[in-house]
Amino acid sequence: MKTSITELLNIEHPVIQGGMQRVSTAELVSAVANAGALGFLSALTQPTPALLAKEIERTRSMTDKPFGVNLTILPTLTPPPYEEYAQVIVDAGIKVVETAGRSPAPFMPMFNKAGIKVIHKCTSIRHAKKAQQVGCAAVTIDGFEAAGHPGEDDIPSLVLVPRAVDELDIPVIACGGFSDGRGLAAALALGADAVSMGTRFLCTQEAQVHQNLKDKLVESTELDTQLIFRKFSNTARVFKNTVSVEVAEIEKRENSEFSDIAPLVAGKRGGELLETGDMEHGIWWAGISSGLVYDVPTTDQLVRRIVGDAENIIKTRLLAITG
Repeated sequence: MKTSITELLNIEHPVIQGGMQRVSTAELVSAVANAGALGFLSALTQPTPALLAKEIERTRSMTDKPFGVNLTILPTLTPPPYEEYAQVIVDAGIKVVETAGRSPAPFMPMFNKAGIKVIHKCTSIRHAKKAQQVGCAAVTIDGFEAAGHPGEDDIPSLVLVPRAVDELDIPVIACGGFSDGRGLAAALALGADAVSMGTRFLCTQEAQVHQNLKDKLVESTELDTQLIFRKFSNTARVFKNTVSVEVAEIEKRENSEFSDIAPLVAGKRGGELLETGDMEHGIWWAGISSGLVYDVPTTDQLVRRIVGDAENIIKTRLLAITG
């Protein structure tokens, strides 16, 4: 299955594992790479740039195939040393970077000089066009179904992906609601050149999270996510548990402020949840595609199944319909 993305990134399959903080570590990323897909380490999962360098080397000890690094750029009062993380990426010889959050424009000269292809994750057409303008090699389009921050426009992938394809001259990667071969076939039909998945890769044997979380995903339906932070124009989609429901209820109060929910949504609590398996300890990211997660395969089994099912759909069902 060759597309402009498989050729651009020198990978076998048009399947991408997006950067997930605290989850995208060497074990998962190397397994994705060995399966012929592309995985992204999460730079900010590593507390320091030096530890990112070590994680890159640890990944290389597990695979000789391409992989990338995600650098999420967020406005905070005490921002991490983004420039130092970027320099580690360059010095390590990484050839593809996934950026998210703010525009990657400040880092483009550094990445271009190093021959690094930048894929920017966007939630709107206007941001995708800006990414193309600053020189990104491709964009990932997050539909409203996606985990994390799907934007404020509430446009689902079925419309947002082909809109991006119509507006851009660079390859488009579809994200949000994709978890199986049907989704890959649909994304290709919409004009995308690959799919990017987070929630589905979270529920694989190589993902370094507690088994309780994986079991919870298998048990879940499409109704088991919760939108939070809507009041603060920073919408996030997380798994529905007692904590996320409480956060949403507090937001409904007329005079509520972010400080009222900050202790509940602290990243430390979410990290402890992933390690301990106490699924009511904090919030954790999950997309609507969790309703299509039925098992916990190896990453290799998952990628092969997705690609095989997509090829079968294209060759048999679609061609049969057209005669």
